[in-house]
Amino acid sequence: MIGRSTPFKALALSLLLFTSPTAVFSADNAGKASIEDFSNIRIGGKNISQSTLDNGLQVIVIPDRRAPIVTHMIWYKVGAADEQPGKSGLAHFLEHLMFKGTSTAPEGIFSKKVAEVGGQENAFTSQDYTAYYQQVAKEHLKMVMGFEADRMSNLILTEKQIIPERDVVLEERSQRVDRSPAARLSETFDQVLFPNSPYGIPVIGWKNEISALNKDDAIAFYDKYYTPNNAILIVAGDVDEKDVLALANETYGKVEQRAEPGSRDRPQVQVVPGNREVTLQSDQVAQPSLQHGWIVPSSTTSAPGESEALEVLSDIMGGGANSRLYKDLVVEGQIATSAGAWYQSTALDATRFILYASPKDGTSLADLEQKALAVINGIIENGVTAEEVERSKRSMLASAIYAQDKQDVLARIFGTALTTGGSVDEVQSWPARIAKVTPEQVHSVAQKYLQETSVASYLKPAAKPEPAAEKQD
Repeated sequence: MIGRSTPFKALALSLLLFTSPTAVFSADNAGKASIEDFSNIRIGGKNISQSTLDNGLQVIVIPDRRAPIVTHMIWYKVGAADEQPGKSGLAHFLEHLMFKGTSTAPEGIFSKKVAEVGGQENAFTSQDYTAYYQQVAKEHLKMVMGFEADRMSNLILTEKQIIPERDVVLEERSQRVDRSPAARLSETFDQVLFPNSPYGIPVIGWKNEISALNKDDAIAFYDKYYTPNNAILIVAGDVDEKDVLALANETYGKVEQRAEPGSRDRPQVQVVPGNREVTLQSDQVAQPSLQHGWIVPSSTTSAPGESEALEVLSDIMGGGANSRLYKDLVVEGQIATSAGAWYQSTALDATRFILYASPKDGTSLADLEQKALAVINGIIENGVTAEEVERSKRSMLASAIYAQDKQDVLARIFGTALTTGGSVDEVQSWPARIAKVTPEQVHSVAQKYLQETSVASYLKPAAKPEPAAEKQD
């Protein structure tokens, strides 16, 4: 499965916090709390623990006593952006191959055992990380830890397995990308937005490079990166730190380091001056749309306070029904069916800030774009109001109260942050940092980053053929 680092605020809206029994707030009284009250929230509660095994494996434990289940995730600090030139798609290909089995657990056994106990499992690859997870009743935690530790060190690959699985990935690319005009345009958009960075290369890989991947490529990648000193174990649920650490030492603790992955050195993301654009027309397109993207700092690369200001800016600009883009283009202007903005805060390198919109019938993309950019220019020139900032912060922080019951999403929040340069404390203190954002900071990042350095993409229906001219007698 291919994933993209989700904007932290978007994760918050789906599930950002589960509160401890000592939490100050509940969904019933969150609406009465002040911004200052919200700033006291610690994402995940007060009982999160972090340890490191002797082999370098980081262990994060997030207790949650509300149900006798656990979410078990193993995260590797490697993704598509860490691939060597010419080997695109290798990280995602190895994700597929990790289900091929070991000498003690042949192909299919792990998944079968998880299903037999009523559990769920999945895996996903992004530009910056690869992760595997299972959700099971707490009494089966040792089982999934044992299986996952086994395939961390004992994966067996054969040529007989490689070719069929490579064909599966090629077919996945064909269905999800090659046959989808929107996906093809998105690939081109990323290439233009990130011309000198591996972020411009699709996670699934280029077709010709996927076709050339082989067993030696997969084993070399596995041996270098799938080592405990390059991994993070996250367990969320009805568990104690002591019990999890005992199980971790019993299972993962036996896995020896196979390599020292080293620093994740990549070409620096470069902002190319000037505006660029890409267009795709297809008879498969029924609804036209446009998108503008800017290179901006991530939570890892930004100066203090800038990432949080960009999050608030994206919410004010296009985060929902109260946002400027939605009100101006959809509600009042009635020229768009959708309009919004988002900021991908979690990334190891510089990242993206996106504006998007789709026109109503009778409105051209050019007219819609002009109105959308006018919204941005209004913020660049005049800033935002204190009321907008407070409303946005309240919405973002209240989401951390309302969404309290998805331990797998909470585990993913921590995993995403820890594999992209963040820390447990930085995740937990996110509400306090958001609470401190000022209108002046929001205005400053808009002026600094949303000027003449954008990439625009336009998805259009195929042009209708001109009617044939009538013949003159």
